[in-house]
Amino acid sequence: MTKTLEKRRRDPRDREAEIVRAAISFFAEHGFDGSTRELATSIGVTQPLLYRYFPNKEALLDRVYEEVFVNPWNKAWEEELKDRSVPIDQRLYRFYCQYSRVILNYEWVRLFMFAGLKGLDFNARYLRFLRKAAFDLVVKEIRAAHGIDTNNEPTDQDAELVWGLHASIFYLGVRKFIYGMPIPEDVEADVALRVQAFLRGAPAILSR
Repeated sequence: MTKTLEKRRRDPRDREAEIVRAAISFFAEHGFDGSTRELATSIGVTQPLLYRYFPNKEALLDRVYEEVFVNPWNKAWEEELKDRSVPIDQRLYRFYCQYSRVILNYEWVRLFMFAGLKGLDFNARYLRFLRKAAFDLVVKEIRAAHGIDTNNEPTDQDAELVWGLHASIFYLGVRKFIYGMPIPEDVEADVALRVQAFLRGAPAILSR
């Protein structure tokens, strides 16, 4: 029996999951201009079989978005960021160490960059989510940790401070998986330095 996705007798749910995993690898390598015909050929299925699971390319891309950018997010991170029994520097360090393990990989970084270049809405959707789930929360927790008024909602300018920290960590992935340049061997130690530098300045800005 030929060892292709199409000819294996698999549970349809397993086959669908395999197609999604293969699509993630394919688009991370070739970008979103890659066609579903090319994708089907690369993973050993026919295009009609692909469309049996995903009626069009947009449906497949939506599933890729969910698998890569939505599902790995751990809601427990938000609760840990809110845990004021733990010093704010430790909370931020723990969060960004955990988060960096999710995003600093070949597929995540390249898909995010390709989506932006292609003009897909992946980036806007994800960054709106991050603003609510992480950035505004970090601003509020820094305010609370430093005795700054927490009644007002974070402004766009406040969120930009967190963007700076966040982007500096994401940039490690850009250096490695886009530019092909080395990054620090100990990523968590690097995260610790970035968090320390961020907390040296952010409270003073947020207290204005």
